Amino acid sequence: MPKLIDHEERRKQIAEATWDVILEQGMEGATVRNIAKKAGLSLGALRHYFSTQEELLVYTMKLVKEKATARINKISIQDLHPKEKVLKIILEIVPINDETMAEMKVWFAFTAYFRHKKNIFDAQHDGIFIAVQKLVDYLDQMNLLKKNLDIEIEIEKLYALIDGLALHAMLEPQRVNKERIVRVLVHHLNSICVNESDR
Repeated sequence: MPKLIDHEERRKQIAEATWDVILEQGMEGATVRNIAKKAGLSLGALRHYFSTQEELLVYTMKLVKEKATARINKISIQDLHPKEKVLKIILEIVPINDETMAEMKVWFAFTAYFRHKKNIFDAQHDGIFIAVQKLVDYLDQMNLLKKNLDIEIEIEKLYALIDGLALHAMLEPQRVNKERIVRVLVHHLNSICVNESDR
């Protein structure tokens, strides 16, 4: 009797093959033919799961976001000091290991590829800005932010810092490594938060 393959599981396997192709060849290499070959499928079999290349790419992008969101959700329910929790969540967005680096490379490739196709994917709605808003609001609700800060400006600064660190970690991984990223983020959080002894 032939082995039944879960439809959604196969779609995830194809999406992972898509990540691999993008990491190896860039978006220009992410053709249906190359992805099918990487996934070990015929073109016809791949089209059974995704009727168009764009459908496959959008699904792959969604999966990248879901993986990061799942890790962030696990951290958000941990019993941690609020500032430590915020730092750990940010470190799931900024590439500090092989997994998050691969996700970020794919994310940037998608963002560049889809920048003129806002009806398909709009990077402005990728969830990162909203996450940063929530993190700064959380620090404020925990009475950890220094008084008289402009919350909107602090949200923009943290968002820009995360984007900048992510980009430079990809371009200069020897210089912008995990230790440096953590030091920069801790320094930034300390600059906007009150000292624990002052509370």
